[in-house]
Amino acid sequence: MLTEIADPGLWPGGADRIAWARRFMPVLGALSEELDLDGWRVGLVLVLEPKTANLALALRDAGAEVIVHCPGRETSDDVAAALAHAGVSVLARSGTTRAEDDDLARRLLDAGLDALVDDGSRVIRLAHAEDRLGPLRGAAEETTSGLRPLRVMAADGTLRVPVLAVNDARCKVLFDNVHGTGQSCVMAALDLSGLELDGLTCVVAGYGHVGQGVARYAAALGAQVVVSEVDPFAALRAHHDGLRVLPLIDACPEADLLFSATGVAGTITAGHLAALKPGAFVAVAGGVEDEVERTPGGRPVRPGVTDHGGWYLLAEGECVNCAAAEGNPIEIMDLSLSLQALAVGHLLGRRLPPGVHLLPDELDERVARLKLDALGVRLDRATDRQRAFLDRGL
Repeated sequence: MLTEIADPGLWPGGADRIAWARRFMPVLGALSEELDLDGWRVGLVLVLEPKTANLALALRDAGAEVIVHCPGRETSDDVAAALAHAGVSVLARSGTTRAEDDDLARRLLDAGLDALVDDGSRVIRLAHAEDRLGPLRGAAEETTSGLRPLRVMAADGTLRVPVLAVNDARCKVLFDNVHGTGQSCVMAALDLSGLELDGLTCVVAGYGHVGQGVARYAAALGAQVVVSEVDPFAALRAHHDGLRVLPLIDACPEADLLFSATGVAGTITAGHLAALKPGAFVAVAGGVEDEVERTPGGRPVRPGVTDHGGWYLLAEGECVNCAAAEGNPIEIMDLSLSLQALAVGHLLGRRLPPGVHLLPDELDERVARLKLDALGVRLDRATDRQRAFLDRGL
């Protein structure tokens, strides 16, 4: 068993946290009884906390040999210890450097994976760059920012394995990105800053699904929300959602709290930071490094808050819900992680050509129906006349 963790003795607390999360994950629990992954080796590269630990255990219970890796800044050491205690291989400990994270990722790849569940496509890109794909049959990617470079690789012919775009499944993007990331990023930012949003101005850079969620939850807490966008359709949607739309440089002087929600490096520049309202807080809700231009010389003033001489950076510019909190709500992640489990089964059950593939609709719908069943929500059924109408294409 491959293991590199911070402290094996932390496992009891981690096991309690994993068990608590499991109570709110009925879909993943149901799927773990359906999947058959005997004989396959699966690498799991996700933020290591109680919810994702349950995915690792579900895949193990379905018969897979599971190896978990996570960058140190996103690793809960007690959860890592609990997984190792349960017999899962874990290559993750807090406090590692980027170079150490890459070395652990190489150990993961060199174990000879059949399937890889990635986050931000960091490890799948490393495997291509260093020719460490080995027997890998395919990968699943759950983020918009991670799929972007993979689609570029697919277009130029350098992507050598199939990748399932779990992020684009409806049970992921409609709930995880909007309700999960929106809520958790706003709440994490408020916990770190101590702000009371009622009557303050929250500026959201980017109005994709994550930006819509951040704006929604900030407005629900009483903030005046201003959106900046480069896409005309997203800007128009924000306008019709009743929000002000301004260029970011014009919105910054009003911001009490500024979110980057684009998943694009260089979104918030030094010019934007210089234009901020004095005392403003800056947070990242996207998923890539350097969404906020790096500004050296900040002074830590409390955990997760750095004073940059007139404005404050939260969670050192990392995605605030994962770097400074426990990520998205459990019941939302039950959907996303269930999709990942089905994606692994789909990849291992057939040979797909290299490229970025959508998750089949029937798998996406399976997750939705299981969730509705768990909620006790009943659906109508189309009548024969309705089905005939639809079948005619009228």
